[in-house]
Amino acid sequence: MNVNFTDQQEEYIVSLVESGDYKNASDAVCKAIQFHKKYHTMFEELRAEIEKGFVGPPSKSNIKDIIAAKTGKKAY
Repeated sequence: MNVNFTDQQEEYIVSLVESGDYKNASDAVCKAIQFHKKYHTMFEELRAEIEKGFVGPPSKSNIKDIIAAKTGKKAY
């Protein structure tokens, strides 16, 4: 597979490698794809939850309760 990058994208990838954060350009691009996949999945799940909120019954929870349930921290 061949992938073409803009000059700006190439410069950014080179800077990541030069900073020592990644061993090579392939490593940097692979990590970017992993992040994209993870966050794309999270956004899809978020969209589904938002849709439930629009079509479902009103929630009895407030925002502090919801955050506490997701983070495991007590709501104040």
